Amino acid sequence: MVEMKFFGMDFTCALNSLSNGEFPEKDCLLPLISKILGYAIVAASTTVKLPQIMKILKHSSVRGLSVVAFELEVVGYTIALAYCLHKGLPFSAYGELAFLLVQAIILVAIIYYFSQPLGTKTWIRALLYCALAPTVLAGQIDPLLFEALYASQHAIFFCARVPQIWANFKNKSTGELSFLTSLMNCAGSMVRVFTSMQEKAPTSVILGSVIGIVTNGTILSQIIAYAGQSAKKEKKTD
Repeated sequence: MVEMKFFGMDFTCALNSLSNGEFPEKDCLLPLISKILGYAIVAASTTVKLPQIMKILKHSSVRGLSVVAFELEVVGYTIALAYCLHKGLPFSAYGELAFLLVQAIILVAIIYYFSQPLGTKTWIRALLYCALAPTVLAGQIDPLLFEALYASQHAIFFCARVPQIWANFKNKSTGELSFLTSLMNCAGSMVRVFTSMQEKAPTSVILGSVIGIVTNGTILSQIIAYAGQSAKKEKKTD
């Protein structure tokens, strides 16, 4: 039996079953599917926030976007990535967090640029993040504090979406929110629940993906629901 492994994905079992004219068993197929989907999420994550970035740059506007929501998202990604690195999880189980963090930081910088002048509190939040993020990512904090931070990151991600969801509801418009980015976020969370369970990730990791499905799904439904109203407003303005 020749072993066929690539990037931690073991094709041996599945290929042997197929070569014998049999369909691979569940215990053989699911781990492979999980790995493939995991790497697919990582690959897709390199462009998840690009539609949102391009939409802001195209219109030179951050209308309807909650600055605090995007700032909290950066904090959440930082804690989640640091925790996964600290736990030594396989890259396919968390790799997208690295790419999402970089894009989220770029997105916040662009929002700051189009939100001039920035207030003192905004500058303080940005400087605090720059000072503390390297320490957290390096895992140079007390283990108990690390666990507490990771437990709080679910609340952080939830709170990151709530201001945006409320702003959408209040304005009956989603402003410059990107449908494609929201769709990819929601789909990614769904797939990540499956891959996390297959990788036997901690329950807290799976819970984070479930929260992502609920919150991203809500924003996605708002974009669809308010799309017609936004179009009518633009026509009236013209």
